[in-house]
Amino acid sequence: MNLKELATIDAGLAPGHRLCPGCGAAIIANIVQRVARAKGYELVVANATGCLEVATTIYPYTSWRIPWIHNAFENAAATISGVESAYKVLKKKGRVKKDNIRFVVFGGDGGSYDIGLQSMSGAFERRHKFLYIVYDNEAYMNTGIQRSSATPLGAWTTTTPIGSAHRGKEVERKDLTMIAVAHRLPYVAQASIAFLPDLVRKIEKALDVDGPSFINILSTCPRGWYFDPADTLKVARMAVETNFWPLFEVVNGRFILNYEPKERKPITEWIKLQGRYKHLWEDTPQNREIIARIQRDIDERFNYIKRLASLHE
Repeated sequence: MNLKELATIDAGLAPGHRLCPGCGAAIIANIVQRVARAKGYELVVANATGCLEVATTIYPYTSWRIPWIHNAFENAAATISGVESAYKVLKKKGRVKKDNIRFVVFGGDGGSYDIGLQSMSGAFERRHKFLYIVYDNEAYMNTGIQRSSATPLGAWTTTTPIGSAHRGKEVERKDLTMIAVAHRLPYVAQASIAFLPDLVRKIEKALDVDGPSFINILSTCPRGWYFDPADTLKVARMAVETNFWPLFEVVNGRFILNYEPKERKPITEWIKLQGRYKHLWEDTPQNREIIARIQRDIDERFNYIKRLASLHE
């Protein structure tokens, strides 16, 4: 898809929403809607409670100009499953003629990794035809920056405080993308707003799939990660360049590594960009141990994905 042409298509969200400057979720929501319009698709969206929902639908206003359904944290996938099933019945009865309708879920990490995991898993297993988009900002940002199972090892949140006994989150983050892969979906991908051509291509493929599809997109959060909103894309790109956030896709079980840095940067380059890791900036034996643990985990996960991709070359 031509990116210059894509830029001329009307952005999905109406201006005036209350998402923070530099919010990755707003970028993701607009790109998904632009790609869908460029392909001639009409979207029906279910939006789990979270930053994207709260900040775009302050009663009595809304920034959504498409059919949009708000549901609780835990049931976005169940909601879209019902809508998709109703659509199929109405088509069979001849009451709906359109073939260009696509169904999309937007959920944050709290509503996807944690509270809504069972709903998402069930919808995947039943093979409903929809695209699940995770905007992963790595904590419950909407309710006060509490940790989620997507919060990285060592990161500060209001429920993983910093002190003499604790140095941020003490366990590694959950790998939701690989959980989606385990459901044997026809299409699963991990993407970044800093790599736009790759992201657009993955959205196109996911919308075209005959069955459930899933894209996990790192959603930079200036408020919760503590960085200048102007650095949103810089921070997003560094996540990929350090292999913290690998870009890959799984097509009918076949792993494809989309990008490997020519010179991988150490994870300290990612850590020093964010205030949530400020407690690790000082060079102490304790901090060196935590950073080494973070680096080992990242290296192991990336090498695992790389090995899986090599099996399918």
